[in-house]
Amino acid sequence: MRFLVTAGPTREHLDPVRFLSNRSTGRMGFAVAAAAAEAGHAVTLVAGPVALGTPPGAARVDVVSARDMLAAVQAHLPGADVLVMTAAVADWRPRHMAAAKLKKAAMNPVIELEPNPDILGTLAPAKDGRLFVGFAAETGDPLPEARRKLAAKGLDLIVANDVSRSDSGFAVETNRVTLIGADGTFTPLPLLTKIEVAREIVKWCEAQRARTTEAT
Repeated sequence: MRFLVTAGPTREHLDPVRFLSNRSTGRMGFAVAAAAAEAGHAVTLVAGPVALGTPPGAARVDVVSARDMLAAVQAHLPGADVLVMTAAVADWRPRHMAAAKLKKAAMNPVIELEPNPDILGTLAPAKDGRLFVGFAAETGDPLPEARRKLAAKGLDLIVANDVSRSDSGFAVETNRVTLIGADGTFTPLPLLTKIEVAREIVKWCEAQRARTTEAT
């Protein structure tokens, strides 16, 4: 199969120096790309600003903003069988980006924001038999929001995790997730390394594709 994986945060600039972002390090997305490549699949990795080396066997595309990421995913989706949206994409961006660094004395303390595109929502009409995998990273019980996203975005699988936990949040090597499939499957995984979680996601995609192929 051909995997298209997104990873890391996006940056939404207020000026050339300052930006809105989040704590995502990209480790989970890079692990998915690594697991798919080691399983013999073709992998394109669309990465936000992170300090990680490219997994062996993956073709990497670097982006900065949510709009950059959307454009890159749209460009590469036609050649993909599976889209895994691991990236923590910023929901909002400053309405205006200054061309030069804003001086403290001249800055408005109120930043006017506008919504970023919903990448999975935008791509839904182009799904066309592809597997779409999303993530629900929440503080607290992630399952209600995960189930909502699974249905609202037409996903095949959503990976839910509580990022407020010290062993499964950002900037750690482990994760504790639940895989929720549109087919009704519900699989809570124990605490695993992120590469182990990634392998479970890849295995799920392989099994789902095999069932789809058999049905046709």
